[in-house]
Amino acid sequence: MKVFKTGAVAAIAVTLALTATACGGSSDKGSEGGGGKEKVVIGIKFDQPGVGLKTPDGKFTGFDVDVATYVAKELGYQPDQIEWKQAVSAERENLIANGDVKFVVASYSINDKRKEKVDFAGPYLLAHQDLLVRADDTSITKPEDLNKKKLCSVTGSTSAQNVKTKLAPEADLLQQGGYSECLTGLENKKLDALTTDNSILAGYAAQENNKGKFKLVGLSLSNENYGIGLKKGDKDLQTKINAALKKMVADGAWEAAVKKNFGPADYKNEPAPQITEGS
Repeated sequence: MKVFKTGAVAAIAVTLALTATACGGSSDKGSEGGGGKEKVVIGIKFDQPGVGLKTPDGKFTGFDVDVATYVAKELGYQPDQIEWKQAVSAERENLIANGDVKFVVASYSINDKRKEKVDFAGPYLLAHQDLLVRADDTSITKPEDLNKKKLCSVTGSTSAQNVKTKLAPEADLLQQGGYSECLTGLENKKLDALTTDNSILAGYAAQENNKGKFKLVGLSLSNENYGIGLKKGDKDLQTKINAALKKMVADGAWEAAVKKNFGPADYKNEPAPQITEGS
């Protein structure tokens, strides 16, 4: 009887082990996904409609999300193998340097200061600082028209300061905690214009509840080349991402993503930029 009990216990232990394996019992981060590969962690914005947004039902939408998903596919990852991680502007370099993400696609403008800490692939979008006004407003067609008008942006925005100091010194600048507050003021005619990158403005204007209410003026007050941030020195990944971006443009997926995410705001996008990083 003693021998039988020991054997039974061993059999049960083996059965439990096999069951745990079959059910994918490991909950470690980076566990294998649907295609037998580990998950890939990608940094995006969670709060920019049309660019990178986490919706109330937990889904992720926007141009950056579409670009990141396409790139991940070319790297061998299916959508269900992607783990999205919030990448607020101030934390993007840290997320990359610490290995918390594979790469970052988060309205991330390429500049020399950032390139001291991270490498970039791309660029994949050329954005410009622009103005958003009410759809029926014809009084603002150039920066100087903002003099004596109420201009809104978010607290600490370099875009707003650029307009105030260089283009329309007599503009009445109001800085809010978020772009949605500026939009409310714009809709209620308490404000006259909102400024930041045209891609971000187009994303807000393209939201279902904002369609037809606002329009982009169509100015190019600055050039912002959005790139994909990755760990410094990872030339292999940089080369693969660049190849994926070129393919996305060539097969029409890039243009389709632009129209889907920004089109309702009458967004006049630049052609896909030439790849400059890593070349």
